[in-house]
Amino acid sequence: MSTGRRHFVCTLEDILDGGGACALVDGEQLALMRVGDEVFAVENRDPFSGANVIARGLVGDISGQLVVASPVYKQHFNLRTGRCLEDEAVSLRTWPCGVLDGRVWVESQAQAAGGARGRKRLVVVGNGMAAMRTVEELLELAGDEYQITIFGAEPRGNYNRILLSPLLAGETAREALMLHPLEWYREKGITLHAGDPVVSIDRRSKRVISASGVVAGYDRLLLATGSDPVRLKVAGHDLPGVFCFRSIDDVEAMLAQAGSARQAVVVGGGLLGLEAASGLAKQGLSVTVVHIRDRVMDKQLDEEAAGLLRRAMEARGIRFCMPARTAAFEGRARVEQLRTEDGRVLPADMVVVAAGITPRTELARACGLTCDRGILVDDTLQTYDPSIYAVGECVQHRGTTYGLVAPLWEQARVCAAHLAERGVTRFRGSKPASQLKVSGIDVFSAGDIAQLRSAESIRYADHAAGVYKRLWLRENRLLAAVLFGDTRAAPQLAELIETQRDVSALRETLLLGESA
Repeated sequence: MSTGRRHFVCTLEDILDGGGACALVDGEQLALMRVGDEVFAVENRDPFSGANVIARGLVGDISGQLVVASPVYKQHFNLRTGRCLEDEAVSLRTWPCGVLDGRVWVESQAQAAGGARGRKRLVVVGNGMAAMRTVEELLELAGDEYQITIFGAEPRGNYNRILLSPLLAGETAREALMLHPLEWYREKGITLHAGDPVVSIDRRSKRVISASGVVAGYDRLLLATGSDPVRLKVAGHDLPGVFCFRSIDDVEAMLAQAGSARQAVVVGGGLLGLEAASGLAKQGLSVTVVHIRDRVMDKQLDEEAAGLLRRAMEARGIRFCMPARTAAFEGRARVEQLRTEDGRVLPADMVVVAAGITPRTELARACGLTCDRGILVDDTLQTYDPSIYAVGECVQHRGTTYGLVAPLWEQARVCAAHLAERGVTRFRGSKPASQLKVSGIDVFSAGDIAQLRSAESIRYADHAAGVYKRLWLRENRLLAAVLFGDTRAAPQLAELIETQRDVSALRETLLLGESA
């Protein structure tokens, strides 16, 4: 889906290579110019002579730009942007077009105007939260400097993945998740190809090709390909009834199954796994969590906080099987049970795997960009190709990948500033901070608690009130924090961990607040 309707107008063979043909699309006379297997759609009217003759022009290359020469006064127009090389105040309108199964299609809606002012072309690969936060920041800084085209794998606008857990729990409606409906893209003059992911990048000619055959040239390319859920490579992983938990479609499939299911198993005792378990329990299912470690949220919580969280969830009827490794999903026509490596068998009408994420790097690797666990970027979010930037869960920066929202927002801010050529800021990395989204259970964690063996620790516990707090400090700098039951101080603590301010004057109030 995209912002305009597609019209199949002819076959590729109907247009001579290096030449053009006319087409009438929604009352607009267009010139279709062919270069090899690529077709460009521009308006057929020559702005200098007023004659409909551009389709009769000659196609060529001037200083690396594909152009068509008007047969009347010989002005040259860039086929990608429509801009006139001899007079930048003049341009041809351009239309999205492509070739699919040998047939040429053109969209009914022209691309956003701007070639006349020499606007640069930005292609965004990905339509998720990191991508769209970057686009929003860029529009604020330099809204008139780019002609923006976005490709997204899902057939919809950008939505808030943070609210997938409340959606599963029945606490919010699907409509509440939408951040950028399709109308928003049209209002901003952005060409959106939703449900049409990019499948290849040609860095030499600076163009991308989508699954449906759309070809889009770029001056700057932003990769925001996100991540894939870790899929357990065990027997039965592809049985019906085994789900991941990453998208609206995943949640809707889970809810459809939950209506007839009685027992669910969630693989993974991290943030997402516990949120999935809580959501399914709210849908009336009997839920068991299988976790590889001996405590839940083992990367974010110390042993005491993890124990409190486990007991709070057990009080809601959720059971735990841990430490345990999944050996197989078993069933005849669909999943019926999960078997652990130590031989335990858990009945399951459905299984949700929430065992982590893997940065999606295949597209970047295929075009030769340098990748490790993620796409490698510098402090400006630029890849090893100066024309290509990357943000979000697909990125690896200074050896670290990120899956939480706060660092992605900071990446978006910095990247947009550099795309706008107003960049003085740098992304220096971010301390992890997370908050469990389970109604009635307040949990917050910030900092890397696994690296704190030599740090000073101060704690407060009131188990009768269900409150536990612990802070780790070194040389009067706050390194990490865990809060359970009372998370009101979370924003302040996250800021102190990020900025590494001296907290000497705050030590008496950090745990208990100003009333201490």
